[in-house]
Amino acid sequence: MIGLEDIQDARWRIAPHIRKTPLLPYAHTSTGEDFGGSVTLKLELLQAAGSFKGRGAMNRLLTLSAEQLKAGVVTASGGNHGLAIARSAHVLGAKAKIFLPSNVVADKVAKLKKWGADVEIVGAVWDDANAAALAHAQKTGATYAHPFSDPVVVAGQGTLGLDILDEMPEVDVILVAIGGGGLITGLSTAVKALRPKTRIIGIEPYGSPTLHACLAAGKLVTLDKLETRVATMSCRQTDQAIYEAAARNVDEIVLVSDEEMEAAARSLWFEFGLAADLSGAAAVAALQSKRFVPEPGSKVCALVCGAGTDGTGA
Repeated sequence: MIGLEDIQDARWRIAPHIRKTPLLPYAHTSTGEDFGGSVTLKLELLQAAGSFKGRGAMNRLLTLSAEQLKAGVVTASGGNHGLAIARSAHVLGAKAKIFLPSNVVADKVAKLKKWGADVEIVGAVWDDANAAALAHAQKTGATYAHPFSDPVVVAGQGTLGLDILDEMPEVDVILVAIGGGGLITGLSTAVKALRPKTRIIGIEPYGSPTLHACLAAGKLVTLDKLETRVATMSCRQTDQAIYEAAARNVDEIVLVSDEEMEAAARSLWFEFGLAADLSGAAAVAALQSKRFVPEPGSKVCALVCGAGTDGTGA
C-alpha cells in the first residue's frame, strides 16, 4: 500500500501544520499499577483536532490541487477523522462536508460545527454514513477522503511511528487502537522498516473485531454485525491492502470490551487529567485488563490516540 519513503515524504509535508505531541510515563498512580514492563503514554490526543487523524487528513489535503480544494472535501467518520478533515480544510480555506452515524459522540458533532464543517447524520453505523459520503462526492465533485483505505491518508498516519522511534528508539512494544486499520498500517510500516524487532499490538473492541477476524480467517472478511458503542472503532470491513499490511506487520491483536475502555478513560482522567475518548483509552484498557501483559523490563509505548469527554463525567 505504502512504503517508508511515502511516510517520510508525508512527515516533511505536514510538519508545519501539526503538533509534536509529548510522552508521559505511566507512573505515580493511586493504584501503583505494575504492568510488567515500563509503560510510556504517547499523548496523541493533544494532536491538532484532537487525534492522530490530523496527520493523515492534512497529508491528504496538502496533495490536492487548488481546483480540488475549491470544490471541497467530503468524508464519513465516527468523529475523529471528520474533525481532522474539518480542521485541515479550515486551515487551507476549503469547505468540508462530514457524514456521521447516529452513534457519534455529541461533543464531536459540536466541534465539527465549530470548525465550520457541514455535518449530516446518516444511518446507524459508519458504513451507512460512508455510502452517503460517496454519493455526495459523485454528485458534487468534492474530493472524497477515505479514513483508512487511502494510501495518502495512511502515509500521514505513519508519521506517528517515526515520531515514536525518534523519542523511544529502543521501544519494544507499541499498543495501537484499531478502527478501520489506517493508523496501525501506517505506523507498523514505518516501525518495522526501521526497527523490525519492535512488536506492534493492535487493540479492537469485542463488538468490532475487524482485523482480528481477518487474521483468524486468513483473508478479508466482513463482520455480520457490530456490537460496540465506540463509533470511532466500528468498522464492518477493512480494505484488502490494510489487511495484507496487518498480516505482515502486526504481531498480535487483542480484544477489549466497551466497559474496559470506559474504565480506562476514567482512569486516564482521574490519574493524569487526560480527556481521552474510548478509542484513545483502548491501549491502556488492554494493559489494565491484562489482555496484553508486557514482558518484564520491556519498554512499552501505549498510544492515547484521541480526545473526548467519555471518561470525564462531562
